[in-house]
Amino acid sequence: MRFLLLSLLYAALSAGLWADVRLPALFGDHMIIQRDMPVHVWGWAGPGEPVSVTFRGEESSAVASEDGNWEVYLEPVGAGGPYELSIQGENSIQIKDILVGDVWVGSGQSNMAWQLQRSNDAENEIAAAKYPGMRYFKVALTAAHAPKDDVEGEWRIVTPETAGELSGVAYFFARHLHKQLDVPFGIIQSAWGGTPAEAWTSSRALAAEPELERLVAEMKKAAVAAKPEYEARLAAWKERAEKAKAAGTEIPRQPPQPREMRESQSPSLLFNAMIAPLTPFPIRGAIWYQGESNAGRGQGLLYRRLFRTMIEDWRREWGQGAFPFLFVQLANFGRVPETATWAELREAQAMALGLVRTGMAVTIDIGNSTDIHPRNKQDVGLRLALAARAIEYGEHDLEYSGPAFRQATREGSALRLWFDHAGSGLQARNGELEGFEVAGPDGKFTEANAKIGGNTVVLTSAEVPVPVRARYAWAADPKGNLFNSAGLPASPFRTMD
Repeated sequence: MRFLLLSLLYAALSAGLWADVRLPALFGDHMIIQRDMPVHVWGWAGPGEPVSVTFRGEESSAVASEDGNWEVYLEPVGAGGPYELSIQGENSIQIKDILVGDVWVGSGQSNMAWQLQRSNDAENEIAAAKYPGMRYFKVALTAAHAPKDDVEGEWRIVTPETAGELSGVAYFFARHLHKQLDVPFGIIQSAWGGTPAEAWTSSRALAAEPELERLVAEMKKAAVAAKPEYEARLAAWKERAEKAKAAGTEIPRQPPQPREMRESQSPSLLFNAMIAPLTPFPIRGAIWYQGESNAGRGQGLLYRRLFRTMIEDWRREWGQGAFPFLFVQLANFGRVPETATWAELREAQAMALGLVRTGMAVTIDIGNSTDIHPRNKQDVGLRLALAARAIEYGEHDLEYSGPAFRQATREGSALRLWFDHAGSGLQARNGELEGFEVAGPDGKFTEANAKIGGNTVVLTSAEVPVPVRARYAWAADPKGNLFNSAGLPASPFRTMD
């Protein structure tokens, strides 16, 4: 009898449950669909199972492949809603309260993940977060050794009850554009604190660059080398823990896993689990806040190649061309060894502006010298939103960047520095201009006397009669007060590498 019941149950599962149409987690109530792009709907079903999809009166159908995959494309839709999406196969699925608007991915490490409820003026900001047209999806933190096809998470409407857990940077970015554009706005948050850029880059992209391929090999070697010592410490801890448990005393703390062995640090593992499953979903663009982990490892120069590779990798994987990629340059922070690494990483970030449709929010004026997590996420989000308005939304006359060094010219014993994004003129905030240094042929830098002349800065120093190079705000926690008329700070730079 038991065998018969098990056989019937197996037959029922084989005939129906296993063949139920399933959708990725990104498809759910309250979701945002990207406007003005083909609506891509995909999922899984039994091999050969017919599936039909209906949205706004349009219907499209597909047949699941041998491995159970299916997909359909529907016509692009303008901003609006709410709508319903119906999927019919062996079972039926109804997704309700769908809005069509703009969807941006927010990724990086802890300063992107930093919650609104831990940002400046959190109580008032959360109380005012009543935006039914704003939605967000937080991707659960996980790593994988091969690309996954789905993530964990759900869409949530931005309300005072839900807004606090959303990324502060992403919230202020989205809120500004939601109000400015008057369209529904969605954020897919996929960020993990303390993670390096190589973890967010595909193995294919890393393997295509010899320098990055060496980085991967070195990291794998370090993980293997760290394993025996860690396992020995773990075994010793387990023995102590058992004795403490038997004696009824406090159990000692488990030794932490070495950084080299953590999956969140490993090349490509976060891309596989937290980015690859998102790439079939059409988006408007991406915002990124990361770099502290690579700077802390002395990888400022390596980041030049790594960051560009990651951006190009994402664009290739999404298959939408050069979607806008906007990022935050590292804020000022003083609790690091005063070496060139932090400055070099900011320089590497700025070099990524050589890629089309990229934008950078400079934050050396709004960081915290003693806290790597500055609470002012309002201005960070706003500066990213200004870049989005200019680069993606067509406000070409909007000044969205602080002064950016263009070139230097010698004028006798002085150096004149020329800048793009000067607005209607350069300005020194709160006193005399500071943060500039000059060097002669010997390469030794000394503080410079800096004067603004229109859209240029003229540098002189009695100690450097023949200046050949200059730099600005070249430190982990720099002093620099050069701004443009739009109130945006200049990016750190050096005139020669």
